[in-house]
Amino acid sequence: MQSDIETIKAQIMWKLVRKGNWGHCYDRLEHFKRFPMLDKAIKELVKQEWIIIHKKSRFKAISLNPKYKYEIIKFIEDKMKYIKES
Repeated sequence: MQSDIETIKAQIMWKLVRKGNWGHCYDRLEHFKRFPMLDKAIKELVKQEWIIIHKKSRFKAISLNPKYKYEIIKFIEDKMKYIKES
């Protein structure tokens, strides 16, 4: 189960990387509702400071913390081997 949540965290962050959502460039949290255990994954990523939560008046949004760019990319490559190969 722990490896499942780690894979989900990598997939969420990979989606943010592909869209270029670093720092103040964010994406609405509702666009990630297809991921199972989303709340738990986001909570863990915020605790690690890899994800930044942006609370707006009508929605919540997330972006990647550029301070941890190297660690985030390494984590994604470790959990999603097929990304590194392509």
